[in-house]
Parts: sequence; C-alpha cells; structure tokens
Amino acid sequence: MTPLGRFILATLCGLVLAGLVHIATVLAIPYLAAGDAMARARATLANDTSVLVHAAKTSGPAQPAEGWLPPQDPAVAVGVCAYDLDDGPVRITAETGPLLETIALHGRGGAYYAITDQAAVRGTVELVIMTQRQFDEALATADEDERNRDVRIIAPSRQGFVSVRVLAALPSQQVQANDAARSVSCTIDGPDE
Repeated sequence: MTPLGRFILATLCGLVLAGLVHIATVLAIPYLAAGDAMARARATLANDTSVLVHAAKTSGPAQPAEGWLPPQDPAVAVGVCAYDLDDGPVRITAETGPLLETIALHGRGGAYYAITDQAAVRGTVELVIMTQRQFDEALATADEDERNRDVRIIAPSRQGFVSVRVLAALPSQQVQANDAARSVSCTIDGPDE
C-alpha cells in the first residue's frame, strides 16, 4: 500500500471512530446529566400541587418561581409536579378556566401523553397515571361508573413528571395564569378515595 493510501485509510478510520464516539456521547447525555428535568422535578415529589417553575412575566411584583427552566415565552406560566408510581397510581386534577391550559406527562424518554383544557368535563381535567399492573388491578375491581369516569394512562416508566403550561394572552391574565400553573393537584390515588 502506498503512503497516500495508508494516510487515507487512517483518516477514514479516525473519522468513523470520531463519529461513533460522538453518537455514543449524544445518546448518553440524558442518562448522565445530573441536573436534567427528571432530577429537578423530583424535588416536587412530596408536594400535593404543582410547583411554579416559570412565571408568566407580570408588570407588577415578580411571582416567585423555581426558575430552573431555560428561557420560556414570557406569556406562559409553567408548573411541574413529579410522581413515583411505586406509591400507587397518581391522580392529576386541574380546574380549567378561561385561559389555554395544557398538561403533558413525561417519562425518562420524553413526553408520552398530552391533553388540553378542551378535554375538560364540567371545568375539570382528571387523569390517573398508573403502571400496567395497577391498571389491570383497577380494571378488575372497578365498577361500571368508575371505569367510565377516569382517564387512565399507562406510564412507560414508574417515575416521571407532569408539566402544566398556562397561556396568559393579555397582561391582565398573567397572575391568573401563574395561579393556575401552581394549582394542579398531583396526589396518590388511594383505594379509599
């Protein structure tokens, strides 16, 4: 093999190796990051309601928020609550109002379910997050009315978080949006409820 051929072969091998290392690094980042969304949302695990992590910008005094999100739309308030299905199914309850509200469920792999306030029944959005085993048990023990009432979602993993986004279309709605983003209930759905 000529020196030029060896140089080209070495260069191609180096590029392939660099590409493989780059791809492996990018794919490993979510699992190795210490301050990812899952880790930060876990701080809200003990709360019964969502925690405001980004407040809609108000013209008056600043609304307190956790503030770990990257810059967001100033007209949107964001609330977060974490869940762990080892403790049992989790019931998410949001009272809707005149503002656009979205609820997204996130696992380690990203968002797996989303819903808007348009799905509310009598002004309330209610979701029950559960594992497949919990779903099978609930289905076996629930009566007909219970089965028709709940929106049950099977989570891909036992741990995750719920993000609530509320849009304040007008400056006068910003305080209301912040209150709505921090008022979503995230509670363990016990058998006695």
